[in-house]
Amino acid sequence: MKPSTRILHHVVGWVITVIIPPVILVTAIFFLLNPVFLNLEYRRPGFPADPLGFTLNERLEYSRVSVNYLVNTRNIDYLEEQVLPDGEPLYNERELSHMVDVKAVVQGAIRCWLIGLVILFATAVWAFKAGWKGIYWRSVSRGGFLTLAIIAFFLIYLLLNFNSLFTRFHTLFFESGTWVFRYSDSLIRLFPLPFWQDCFIVVGLFSLIGGGILGWLGIRNSKQ
Repeated sequence: MKPSTRILHHVVGWVITVIIPPVILVTAIFFLLNPVFLNLEYRRPGFPADPLGFTLNERLEYSRVSVNYLVNTRNIDYLEEQVLPDGEPLYNERELSHMVDVKAVVQGAIRCWLIGLVILFATAVWAFKAGWKGIYWRSVSRGGFLTLAIIAFFLIYLLLNFNSLFTRFHTLFFESGTWVFRYSDSLIRLFPLPFWQDCFIVVGLFSLIGGGILGWLGIRNSKQ
């Protein structure tokens, strides 16, 4: 194998390593965008009841609609059409504006996830056909262990100061002040702070498992 070709394979290998953590992370987030997670979360012992009166069934219905908006192709009118039993809109203008921003982030993450999967699949085919699968699997292993390191850092950060992590997360993706709401707003009533704490924990655990599996598979297969 030419030295230049081997260098190219190693460069591509590091691209694979860097791609793996966000692919695992977004894959874990997909679980949160599933009615199964919502059912488990709202029925979790100790999950706070809505002080202003949303029932369990109402929370399940309104949260399902909200999550559907994030992953479907509808415009914000999909949420504008949602009303409470008294005829009032489910979300006010400020909340609707934030949901538009959230959808943009989610849809962008999905596009990046798909691109990442295509790159991982294409490079795998290339590696196995061109005879550099050892480099490929070592790159996968590095990506898995890199995921473990990143997630472990954020889980420790979460345990030490979740409020700071939550704030930094929002300021990274949203304009200042656009994600702050009143306790009487539907977004807060449906998705209180304990909901987001659990989301971060679930994504972290899923990512740790995924990273660990890829790290182990990479080591195992690179020796064959």
